[in-house]
Amino acid sequence: MIRHRRLAAVFCLVAALGLGGCSGIGPPGERAGPDKSTSAKAKKPNIVFVLTDDLSWNLVAHMPQVRGMQREGLTFEDFLMADSLCCTSRATIFTGKYPHNTGVRTNFPPDGGHAVFKAKGGEQASFAPPLQKAGYRTALLGKYMNEYRPMDTQGGTRPYVPPGWSEWYVTGNGYPEYNYNMNENGRLVHYGSRPQDYLTDVLASKGLDFIKRAHGSSQPFFMEISTFAPHGPFVPAPRHVGKFPTLRAPRSPSFNEADIRDKPSWLRSHRLLREPGIGRIDAGFRDRVRMVQSVDEMIGRIRTTLKELGIDRDTYLVFGSDNGFHMGEHRLAGGKMTAFDTDVRVPYVVLGPDVPAGHKVGQTVQNTDLAPTFLELGGVRPPPTADGRSLVPFLRGATPSDWRETALVEHVKPPPSPLDPDRQDSAPGAPTTYNAIRNDDLLYVEYANGEREYYDRRRDPHELNNIVRTLPEQRRRHLSALLYALTHCSGAGCATAGRSR
Repeated sequence: MIRHRRLAAVFCLVAALGLGGCSGIGPPGERAGPDKSTSAKAKKPNIVFVLTDDLSWNLVAHMPQVRGMQREGLTFEDFLMADSLCCTSRATIFTGKYPHNTGVRTNFPPDGGHAVFKAKGGEQASFAPPLQKAGYRTALLGKYMNEYRPMDTQGGTRPYVPPGWSEWYVTGNGYPEYNYNMNENGRLVHYGSRPQDYLTDVLASKGLDFIKRAHGSSQPFFMEISTFAPHGPFVPAPRHVGKFPTLRAPRSPSFNEADIRDKPSWLRSHRLLREPGIGRIDAGFRDRVRMVQSVDEMIGRIRTTLKELGIDRDTYLVFGSDNGFHMGEHRLAGGKMTAFDTDVRVPYVVLGPDVPAGHKVGQTVQNTDLAPTFLELGGVRPPPTADGRSLVPFLRGATPSDWRETALVEHVKPPPSPLDPDRQDSAPGAPTTYNAIRNDDLLYVEYANGEREYYDRRRDPHELNNIVRTLPEQRRRHLSALLYALTHCSGAGCATAGRSR
């Protein structure tokens, strides 16, 4: 935990931000309630959520179906993750709470993983139980949480299915895309190494089957397809191997950054990238582009199926990622977990009823906002414990006048583990524990060791020049106080704190 000095100015600002009204973390069993303002007779929309793993913005240019969604729907241009790490991000997506309130800070125990999420009431606090209670047929396909094991049981011999899910097709170690076990509604099924066992394709087929069956019932449905693609080890489907042979990783101004003397010590330890390292980055980027072709095809198949069934205009289709990914930026070969734009800003695109075509939203939104959004779309009032807010006004072309100005990014450096799929980000040279605030003007970072970063994002959008030493003391105190407020907020207090810059 990053500690702050108890300055009088800090407390004055914290008081001004209204933290006195911050609610504590609700009991694990607390759930959202039905929105009494919604007519019980109103037809509820279907919701399809395609969540990818480590998909960065620079991959969207190679995804024609996603680009089509952008033309016909709404794009959030400043969608920020509360932590650029798989498990912490997913815990936030399910609950609408920042990592400091979910208690999930890393991928593995004692600070993260499925067991910690479950023990801290995350499964009961997720959006699935209230949606199911509100009449939705719910399904989760693909990836759930790090450390989840499909064969685990609870009080019996059948593989465990968490509460709130009507159908469950989930695997644990699906990163290689082959040779995995899947918990299919409490039955363990093994998939091998045949081309048809490629995980993204299996998920697509199961997703289409669910949509068709759910359409045949009187229930609205919510389906989350959570791919392991394009997470490493970067295994594309056989039909996409060899495509894009000349593609290189984008050479943005931050690629292989020349001068890092102003950067924190963990980053200053990195030398300039050279061959063959740069060649490996390019090869990895090509394989990531190849991997997302299957995801893009999945989206096309989903859209075609919805249209053939005549429910495309009754269904919200949401596409996004759990975090971004860097490949060569700031001399970092491949990974995430930093507060840099490459890692925390991700694509989110929405199609659906009344969603304005070709619309772009520039306001700062976060993954804390997804659970409240899904609940409101389903006619359920989000619980007071949610740190985020519903995005539904944006989906209807409106902009709330009191929307947040500043987002929180918080990260705890995980201990090394040979089982962690993101173990490269816990090694020496990875970012240390930090908290950060980010808006369209700035990125401000405080590390546990006392180091600081400040980037003027208006003049320096690629975050090259750390000018924290040039800030007046009063400005530094203000930023530190705002950061303190956000890292200690809960519920509606987070919205209050986030309205300051």
